[in-house]
Amino acid sequence: MSRMAMRVSPSASSALSLLNCKQPPPVSCIRVPCLSRSSPPSLSYTFNPLRRSFIGHGGSRSPGFRVHCYAPAPLTPPNLQWISTISSVVLILARGTAVPKSYIVPLFALQAPAGVVSWIKGRYGVWTAFLALLIRLFFYIPGELELPFLALLLLMVAPYEAMKLRYTKEGAVISLLISVYLAFQHFSRTSLQQSFDQGSIVATLAVICITVVSLLLLI
Repeated sequence: MSRMAMRVSPSASSALSLLNCKQPPPVSCIRVPCLSRSSPPSLSYTFNPLRRSFIGHGGSRSPGFRVHCYAPAPLTPPNLQWISTISSVVLILARGTAVPKSYIVPLFALQAPAGVVSWIKGRYGVWTAFLALLIRLFFYIPGELELPFLALLLLMVAPYEAMKLRYTKEGAVISLLISVYLAFQHFSRTSLQQSFDQGSIVATLAVICITVVSLLLLI
């Protein structure tokens, strides 16, 4: 019985070689920053071979590319907490206002940034409170300087259950109520014109910042 010789045509061999070829790896996304002089937002190019839309400068189109620009958000919760902390310290030391400044201490404890709280509860905070207590025993300290010392002690001895209020809606509501009460006391005891005088404008701006920040943190 004769053997049958099988021949593969050139077209069939080329088809087999094409089937054995590996597919090219997919194109990964490339992130390219926007070239701008003043605080540029980040620019990312995403490639999609099935999409043919590109919106660039001048309305030009290129197949498979799309541009996404992201602008940084300055009003983040940590930044708002720093604004509230600085405004609270300024309001404690400022004059020209009749607000009960003792209410600023729990407001500071609720809205202080996490870095400030960890520093107060750490070794440096303990030494600061110890030295402040020694000075208070032998020397007279004005009331404006006693309030920061009380805020320091309040954060140091605060239990875990009380510190959990810092990151809840209940704590944000308490902060807003305190700030609204401070604003009411400030503007009710002085007229609107006197609130923006040279001697009271610093306290007025601090009260406004505390109230706005408390509202934004609640939202």
